[in-house]
Amino acid sequence: MENVDDVLLDCEEKMSKSVEFLQGEFFGLRSGKASPAMVDTLEVEAYGNKMRMKELGNIATPEPRLIVISPFDPSTLGDIEKAILGANLGVTPMNDGRIIRIPIPELSEERRKDILKVAKGYAEEQRVAVRNVRREANDHVKVLRKGSTITEDDGKDAQDQVQKLTDGYIKQIDGMLSDKEAELMAV
Repeated sequence: MENVDDVLLDCEEKMSKSVEFLQGEFFGLRSGKASPAMVDTLEVEAYGNKMRMKELGNIATPEPRLIVISPFDPSTLGDIEKAILGANLGVTPMNDGRIIRIPIPELSEERRKDILKVAKGYAEEQRVAVRNVRREANDHVKVLRKGSTITEDDGKDAQDQVQKLTDGYIKQIDGMLSDKEAELMAV
């Protein structure tokens, strides 16, 4: 890192990726509503390779509690079904020879709380990731300060900016978690 701007840019980019990753994790959590995100990234062993579900067929949600997968090649139906069962989503796929239907059952209160615990764990992992990025950025600023590349005041300003970024992204993660909690607990 040559200067403070590079450090701040890198810091913001990494923190942003943490938030994006968390959003993807939250999409995959079942909340009682059918969502293609529940299955589109599942890995399926097909044609001798591991492929993502969305590469093997169209995924749709024609009803609020139903996911329909229409494979491009009907010979992959068995592989897709096996991947869904192996993913431990708590759903049972129904294969009719042309498409796979996945009915999404209503979540029990206990299951909602279990999913919420998982969501809180995901959020905490990303908070830790954001804090680690803050630590790295502050270390880079200290190196720049020791190398006399920047002044003491510029170093303090940079560390303040890094802290503001950290606070903003932590707040964003907390907001996403409370949205997911509200979604999960809505009956």
